[in-house]
Amino acid sequence: MTAVTLDQARKIIRVTLETGREMGLKPLSVVVLDAGGHVQAFEREDQAAPGRFAIAHGKAYGAVMLGMAGTAQMARAENQAYFMAAVNGVYGGQVIPVPGGVLIRDETGAVIGAIGVTGDISDNDALAGLAGIKAAGLEGEI
Repeated sequence: MTAVTLDQARKIIRVTLETGREMGLKPLSVVVLDAGGHVQAFEREDQAAPGRFAIAHGKAYGAVMLGMAGTAQMARAENQAYFMAAVNGVYGGQVIPVPGGVLIRDETGAVIGAIGVTGDISDNDALAGLAGIKAAGLEGEI
C-alpha cells in the first residue's frame, strides 16, 4: 500500500469521532493527510470551535513532514526548542508539535500519511486517533 485511500480516511475519521464520544471527550476535529501533506478528508463535530481545522492540520502536517509523531515532536521541542522553531520557519508556521499528530503506516512500516486530532487534551486526541487508524487496518504511531 502506498497511500491512504478516501475510504480509509473516512473510516479513520468516523471511528476517531465515535471513540471520542465513547471516551467522553469534547467535540473533536479530525483531518487525514496523505504522505505529501495534502488533505484527504476532514470533519469537525458539531460544537467544535471553528478554528480547529488549522490546529488539526498543524498536528498532522508536522507528523507527516518530519516523519515524527506528535509525542516525539513535543519531546524534541522541549529538548531543542531552536530546532522546532527552525522547522516551523521552514514550514511557514504550520507545525504544531504536540500529541494528536499521529503517523499512519502501512503493513511494511512506511509512512503513508498522518492524522491530526484536536478538541480535547492532546493525549486524549492522540488515543482517539489511534483507534481510528487501527479500525482502518493500518498502524498508527502517537
